[in-house]
Amino acid sequence: MKHFVGVGACYLDTILSIPHFVVEDEKLRASSIARRRGGNCPNTIEVLQQLIEQRAGAAELQANLVAVLPNRDAAAVNDIEASLGGQSVLRHCIYREDQVEPASSYIIRNTATSSRTIINYNALQEMTSAEFKDIADTLGNEAGRIPDVSLECMLYLRQQYPGVKISVELENPAREGLQELALHADVVFFSKSWALVSAESDYSAAASLLCCTWGEDGAWAYEPVSGMTHHAAAHHFGDDAVVDTIGAGDTFIAGILYGMLFHSQDWRCAERLRFANEIAGQKVLQEGFAGLGALMAEV
Repeated sequence: MKHFVGVGACYLDTILSIPHFVVEDEKLRASSIARRRGGNCPNTIEVLQQLIEQRAGAAELQANLVAVLPNRDAAAVNDIEASLGGQSVLRHCIYREDQVEPASSYIIRNTATSSRTIINYNALQEMTSAEFKDIADTLGNEAGRIPDVSLECMLYLRQQYPGVKISVELENPAREGLQELALHADVVFFSKSWALVSAESDYSAAASLLCCTWGEDGAWAYEPVSGMTHHAAAHHFGDDAVVDTIGAGDTFIAGILYGMLFHSQDWRCAERLRFANEIAGQKVLQEGFAGLGALMAEV
């Protein structure tokens, strides 16, 4: 069995919806509160699992999350397990047994504009390169998606497991070191903010695909080998209103990777881009990620 591996932070999100953003020292009553598991890689894995479940041969691929979590018996770990379908997805996670609180994200969502402010808190010690190498050796040459950990870990994968395929997501342009990681990745996902500040950078040294979402202007993909650029227009669903944009980018990534994993022969790049753009568009019309796989099976 092959493995799809997502390496990154796993959060528990608390989402407060408010009618408008407050000024300093102002009081405001939230219109709703929601709590759910978050984090870019876990979100992508949740959507990818749903898409895999809709096809025959789903058992051919096992999704794995590699994240730093608190004590195995912490209530938060049980919640995370349940959100991802059980312990098997978490069997390669690193547990800090002296901690009981997970990484947390507090999201203030402005319902008038669909914008949001995100405040993160994480007291867990970060994964070390030695811990990562032990996990990589356990998985062997079947690792699928290894996002941002460190350049040292990526170079280790390239040296020890030449057949591994690596993707990275460049989300925060202020975070140092991500540009170097992109130079060694097979697939690079850019945020709009990153693309705006680094438009002149060359990331095509190893990459076979570069992708970027652009909000209302849709999404773009570039294939360095052929020099072809593809664009998918943003999806519009009649009078349906945007409900929840949190995780839309993670959903888009799941769509692209699903296309690469299961439709490498029968879908061209433009078709994978269209599929990823559509499932991301469906996601913003609902809270959370539940049911996206079944929804895409119907369209």
